[in-house]
Amino acid sequence: MGTANERGTLRVYLGAAPGVGKTFKMLDEGNRRLARGTDVVVGFVETHGRAHTIDAVAGLEVVPRARRQCRGTVQEELDLDAILERRPAVVLVDELAHTNVPGSRHEKRWQDVEALRDAGIDVITTVNIQHLESLNDVTESITGVRQRETVPDEVVRGADQIELVDMSPQALRRRLAHGNVYAAEKVDAALHHYFREGNLTALRELALLWLADRVDEGMDRYREEHRITGTWATRERIVAAVTGGPESTTLMRRAARIASRRAGGEWLALYVTRHDGLSSISPDRLTELRAKTEELGGTFHTVVGDDAAEAILAFARAENADQVIIGASRRGRLSTLLRPGIGERVISASGDVDVHIVTHDHARGRGSASQRPDPALSPRRRAVGFAFAVLAPSLLSLLLWWTDSLHGLPSEAMLLMTVVVATALIGGLWPAVLSAVLSGVLLNVLFTPPRYTLTVAEPENAAALVLFVLVGIAVASVVGIAARRAVEARRARAEADSLTVLAHTLLTSGHDLRALLTSAVELFGADGAAVLRTDGPEIVAAVGDAPTSPENATTSTSIDDRTVLALRGGAQHADERGLLNAYAAYAKVMADRSLAQEAEVDRHRLEEANRTRTALLAAVSHDLRSPLAAIKVAVASLRGTSVTFSPEDEAALLETIEESTDRLTALVTNLLDMSRIQAGAVTAHPSVVGLEDAVLSALAPLESGERIRVDVAPDLDVLADPGLLERVLANIGENAVKYTPADTPIRVDAAVVGGRVTLRVADTGPGIGDGDLERIFAPFQRLGDVPGQDGVGLGLAVARGLTEAMGGTIATEPTPGGGLTFAIDLPRAPEEQP
Repeated sequence: MGTANERGTLRVYLGAAPGVGKTFKMLDEGNRRLARGTDVVVGFVETHGRAHTIDAVAGLEVVPRARRQCRGTVQEELDLDAILERRPAVVLVDELAHTNVPGSRHEKRWQDVEALRDAGIDVITTVNIQHLESLNDVTESITGVRQRETVPDEVVRGADQIELVDMSPQALRRRLAHGNVYAAEKVDAALHHYFREGNLTALRELALLWLADRVDEGMDRYREEHRITGTWATRERIVAAVTGGPESTTLMRRAARIASRRAGGEWLALYVTRHDGLSSISPDRLTELRAKTEELGGTFHTVVGDDAAEAILAFARAENADQVIIGASRRGRLSTLLRPGIGERVISASGDVDVHIVTHDHARGRGSASQRPDPALSPRRRAVGFAFAVLAPSLLSLLLWWTDSLHGLPSEAMLLMTVVVATALIGGLWPAVLSAVLSGVLLNVLFTPPRYTLTVAEPENAAALVLFVLVGIAVASVVGIAARRAVEARRARAEADSLTVLAHTLLTSGHDLRALLTSAVELFGADGAAVLRTDGPEIVAAVGDAPTSPENATTSTSIDDRTVLALRGGAQHADERGLLNAYAAYAKVMADRSLAQEAEVDRHRLEEANRTRTALLAAVSHDLRSPLAAIKVAVASLRGTSVTFSPEDEAALLETIEESTDRLTALVTNLLDMSRIQAGAVTAHPSVVGLEDAVLSALAPLESGERIRVDVAPDLDVLADPGLLERVLANIGENAVKYTPADTPIRVDAAVVGGRVTLRVADTGPGIGDGDLERIFAPFQRLGDVPGQDGVGLGLAVARGLTEAMGGTIATEPTPGGGLTFAIDLPRAPEEQP
């Protein structure tokens, strides 16, 4: 046993399934250590009644288990306190992922194990692969069983020793069939479910792969601690260096084939990008390469480095790869001789890493014409450069020849070199090369003795002329490369700025496709742009002189399977393709947003329909059934012969029938009106209506209508549908009567505001809160009314719908002193002309 200051070690026996022999191996190790004189105790071992396991425990000291009450039964658990008090050197603890009984010191047994290790006690334990937390979903997909008892991977990964207890699926099934794992009554079910051969094979492979990764971690740690940089080819690991060119797929397929030759082989695709990002491929191409890598069973990686060969080898050694695959150079042989390519430099520095050079259709310049980068300068500028390369040296040489006595050969050489540099700045590389050669010839013929011949008398002058031409070509090359890099940098900056604008727009804008197309037209200098469907002649959106189909577009890119973004006019550079794809991706996001909004609207509509249906069912279950029940009882009583009713009783029953029928009629009418309003089937036929007559006619039939005080001018007319207006006023009046105390009046008045008339119905009831002033008009709202009250909360919703159908509005506001006021706004009828 270690000292109190030393943490105890952990040894884990890992199995692929129950019954492989983990517990027996743990007990065997405990007995072996006991025989060597080590203080070993059994903290917790589950024997499952297996004879061999019971025999293995017999020779070891067993710490009594803790007994705890749980749900009316007594459960046995690891007695952590007793073991800590006993302080053995080694303790054996079975089933690391076990969940302790509530009331234990820790929730999980692995936490008990950590406490034992903190006390300096070495622990030997067991666990099955399906109990590792990170693999829980995987094992559930294999076995169909969700493991509720799990242990964090880092606990097992941090063990000092992990030993796999392995057994073939066939052998484990035989052991199960012989009754060495479960009781006889459980064997058939286990063989046909969890212990199927396919399940066991998959779990076994999972355990082997998980342990292999842990072995890799240990080996990497050992190599790092001992500063070992060489490759240890413990498994086939291949790095395929891709450039993003068309040969990349060929290299990845070759890597996948090599890796598949040996079990456990793996391959990695690597793309090296420069620090400045100027030579990087488009994000879309990177996405394609990543998808292809995953399709072929590899993993995709990117690193940053200006020296591609050095970056490739550094990555390969860091990943302990034993092979590197590189495509054959696309440059010509002469160019390769002057400056070795990436493949040659990787080979020279590879050391113990094997390098495969794979040929492809574009090697050594084959098919390279289409791969050459576009010239950095426009054709017009290069034409001007060639003209300048011929005229400028000729005119300058003629001028220097006329003023021969004023200067010497060095000055003439420097002036002509200035012309070469100026030519490179104007026209790029090849005009500058022409200028350098022509300047060298003119310098030799006109200013180098003997003059007017190509012969050079002095070797020093000959060397100077050769050096002049070479320096001119070198300067022209540098200037040309600088010009190309400047153009690439500007394009990259423009693309970055455009993507920034796109990202900002994506976060802040709505779904205006025309605005997106306008932005694309401005950026690419096109005449027009459109979003087109490929499965029909439909133009989704278009601006400018837009193409009507992908065939008559200057350039196009896919948005999704059915739509494309097409541009007409303008000259899209190849490097701008990624930016065009970004616009297409943005268009797809906008389309997805629109679909999501439509789906959200449909969802709300469905929720509203479900809520309406639920409320309607509630109404049917109570508000319709109650009057029907009253009618049925009254009719049955009147038709019965066993009881003779007095005339007063008969009148009361008939009155009950009439009242219940009126309630049903009003309820059904409101339901029908609400359905017509929601379906948009209400049609108003406005005419001139006397407002006072309409109010009195609508409110007169109401119970307690005598409490309503009407103050409306007799000559005030409105434009409304008489029938609909009467329904509105009846519903509003009924609501006011229902909630106004019996001893208080209800006031109805009207006022003219401009060309509108506002009719106000004010009650002095309990009123409602400000938050419910609008909600009161929603269907099936009764705002806390008792369920037994008449109506289903449709009266006010119907009133608003009918008012709006007549071109009016209805609103609510608190009545001064308490209560609620309804304000009905309607058009005033035009006054008759005399």
